[in-house]
Amino acid sequence: MQFELPGTLALPDGRYLARGDGGEGSERVLVVETLAAPAHPRRRRRKPKDAATTGGPSPLPLTRVTAVRAEEPFESERDAAAWLAGATAEEEATDAAVAAGIALLNRALHAQAVAAAEPDWTALRPEQATKVLVGHGSGEQVASGRFTDARGVDVRGGSSRRRRRDEQLRPQERLAAILGNRETADVCETLLLRARAELDANRPREAALQLRVALEALLAELDGALNDADHENDMTELKQRRKQVGDAANAALQGSLTSEDERHVNELTELCERVLRRRRVLRA
Repeated sequence: MQFELPGTLALPDGRYLARGDGGEGSERVLVVETLAAPAHPRRRRRKPKDAATTGGPSPLPLTRVTAVRAEEPFESERDAAAWLAGATAEEEATDAAVAAGIALLNRALHAQAVAAAEPDWTALRPEQATKVLVGHGSGEQVASGRFTDARGVDVRGGSSRRRRRDEQLRPQERLAAILGNRETADVCETLLLRARAELDANRPREAALQLRVALEALLAELDGALNDADHENDMTELKQRRKQVGDAANAALQGSLTSEDERHVNELTELCERVLRRRRVLRA
C-alpha cells in the first residue's frame, strides 16, 4: 500500500523494518519519503516581517509512505497479479489492504511518539491521503516506493461497514453543536475513543486500561440519560460485567492479557460504543 499525504510526518525519511511480537513472525517494511520539502530552517529564528495578504496558499510538501509486506514474497509475477486483482475486486478486500497499510504507518508514528516523549501525536486515517495505491513490485522497486503494477484506490467513496461506522461516529450536526456550546462532550466519550484507538492499533493492554476508566465514566454520566428500554438493558449489562473490565485491566498491569480478557475488552468496548450511538440517534 502507498499513501501520499500532505505535509510532513514526524517520521524521518528512510526505510523501517517492523517485526511481530518478540522480533519474530511477520515482517513489514515502511518506506518514508518527503517530496518537495521546504529548505531546512535556520538555527536562529527570523524576526516577523510584513506578509502579503493576497495570492494563493503556500505550497506544501508531500510525504509518500509505502507499506510493504516483506515476509511472503510471491513466487511469480502471475501470483502477484492474481493477488492484486483479488485485493481490488471487492470493497471489503480493498479496505482490508488499506487498513493493514495505515496500521503499519500508525504503529511507526506511535513508536516515534513514545521514543520522543511526544504526547500530542495523532493517528492518521486513509481519507487524509491525497492518493492511495495498492500494487506489487520487486524488492528494489517497493523499497524505493515504486511498483511493477498498481491500482488507485478510492478511500472516500463507497458504503462498506467501516465507512458506515465512521459516518455514524462523526456526524456534522453534533460537531456544530459542540463548537457552538449547545452541547458538551462527556468525559467517557474521549476516554472511549482512546480505548478504541488502542484496540484498532492492536495494543490490548493499553485498551484494557483505557476501557476501565472509560466504563466508570460512562456508567456515571449516562445513568438514566435516556428513557429507553434498550439503553437500560445495556447499562445493566455493563454494570454486571464491570468486573471483567477490571480483571482485564489488572492483567494488563501484570503482562499480557488472556484471550478471554481480550474478548471481554472487545465486546465491552463495542457495547459502550453502542450506548453512545443510541444516545446520539435518539437525541437527533
